[in-house]
Amino acid sequence: MNTKTLPLLPILLLVSCAHRQPVAPTLPPLPPPPAPAPLTLLVAPQDEVAPLLAYYQSLRRMTQGELLKELSGLSLQQKTPKVLLQSAMVLSLTRGSGDLAKAQAQFDVVATAPEPEAQGLRQLAQLLSAQCADTRRLVDESDRLRMQLKDNQRKNEQLNETLEALKEIERGLPARASK
Repeated sequence: MNTKTLPLLPILLLVSCAHRQPVAPTLPPLPPPPAPAPLTLLVAPQDEVAPLLAYYQSLRRMTQGELLKELSGLSLQQKTPKVLLQSAMVLSLTRGSGDLAKAQAQFDVVATAPEPEAQGLRQLAQLLSAQCADTRRLVDESDRLRMQLKDNQRKNEQLNETLEALKEIERGLPARASK
């Protein structure tokens, strides 16, 4: 070897290492992706509330006579949670004596019924029961205010009669002499 090339030897070794491709470690092949799960058709449960809300809206447009006819038709059917709910809806609109209390009791029966058929109707029954309770409170308050108004009118009439009687007495008194 030539002494002139000897100092170049480390440089050549470095250059040859720099051009060398690094060897990547070999990884095991990836497992194949799992087969897609078979698609199952998810069927949404039938919405039981929407038809009942439409039924309630149709009831609200009926006259009292039509409501009573509807109620008698429902009373002939088997007492399922749906029929109980429908008859309670009718009772809540008839405004007969005690009908709101009966409607609320029927709503509560459906709201607490253990039958699977009642499961989808529970929240609607609870909502309508609460509405009946609110309506009953308003009716009771209205009755109380009506009675209070009648009492106040009676007292007002008595005071007017007393005032007229005093005016009559005053007219019958002899006139005072002016000084």
